[in-house]
Amino acid sequence: MKAQLWRGDLHYAGVTLHTAASGAVHALDTLWLRLEDQAVQGIGEVRLNIQYLHGYSETEVLSNVQQMLAQWRWHRDAQALLEAIHAPESPLLAPSRMLLDMALHDLLARKAGKTVAAWLGTAETSPCFPTNQTLFWSSEAQMLEQARAYVARGFTQLKLRTGIADFATDLHRLKTLRREFGETISLAIDVNGKWSLAEAHQALPQLRELKLSYVEQPLAPTADAQLTELVGYGIPLMLDESLNSAAAIERLAAAGGLLWGHLKLVKLGGIAPTLAAARRLQAASVPFMIGQMNEGHAATAAALQLCRVLQPAFAELYGADGLVDDPVSGLTYRDGQINVIDSPGLGVHFDAARATFLQEFSDATS
Repeated sequence: MKAQLWRGDLHYAGVTLHTAASGAVHALDTLWLRLEDQAVQGIGEVRLNIQYLHGYSETEVLSNVQQMLAQWRWHRDAQALLEAIHAPESPLLAPSRMLLDMALHDLLARKAGKTVAAWLGTAETSPCFPTNQTLFWSSEAQMLEQARAYVARGFTQLKLRTGIADFATDLHRLKTLRREFGETISLAIDVNGKWSLAEAHQALPQLRELKLSYVEQPLAPTADAQLTELVGYGIPLMLDESLNSAAAIERLAAAGGLLWGHLKLVKLGGIAPTLAAARRLQAASVPFMIGQMNEGHAATAAALQLCRVLQPAFAELYGADGLVDDPVSGLTYRDGQINVIDSPGLGVHFDAARATFLQEFSDATS
């Protein structure tokens, strides 16, 4: 087996990502790992410039990956390597584990001639899944134009990024969206943890008439214990940034469905731990969403394969929609759904000529 690392910046056509947590993001700094074993290849992906989510810089994640690959025991098979990266003593950061986990799942499924979903044990399911679309911070005119474009393409689950301006501005925009589309859309908001408890108490009563599907991460993760004060307003509350460990998943399961969960591979460390977290929430009857950061085709396809297995109540898989320079392809967006090529592995293809080569690892380099 050998491994190669590649890097590149991905850009959207006509959209600037801007949330209360990230500020303006003009490109997705992306790392790809290509594994090759007996002429079969697997691809993994992780976005590097998301320190605002997990606290690790681009340099920290890249160095962590390189150190791990440099000391890999290459004689082990892919299944043994997959188990090793999730061992309790593994030195890998969660985003590093995501990268390796994804590439190994793709490789193992391709070797078996199955989709990742089928390799994980599910019956073959549709390669399509409904997804929401997010309205990032912009002028109100731009927001409305983008919303109309999404709805015209069949995307009727919309989520507005809030917490950047004052609440009055956010409320006005939500009312504008509801007037424009009425009940033909489902509408949610993501606060990215920017409300204080007092602000949440002020905001939630004013949001009830808008019939929101959920409010995502209303308080900072450090204030999770205060969320019980907010459940009485009757609007579902969904955690995101708070869910970054198995212990956090257990706390959510113990809440008995009072709170919902947004599960992301990059927070939990890949396909395997995200699948385990989702199964735990299913057992506790906790509604959840399988989602992502804004990421490229490979990472988005990995989340989609999990949706095929889990059939979650919600999916946030818009990340690859509109990317103009992704070296990975295989996903399309239409009729409110994301579609993947129904082929072995993740269902995507990596064109190395469109990325920047960094380093190769094999027996000779370990």
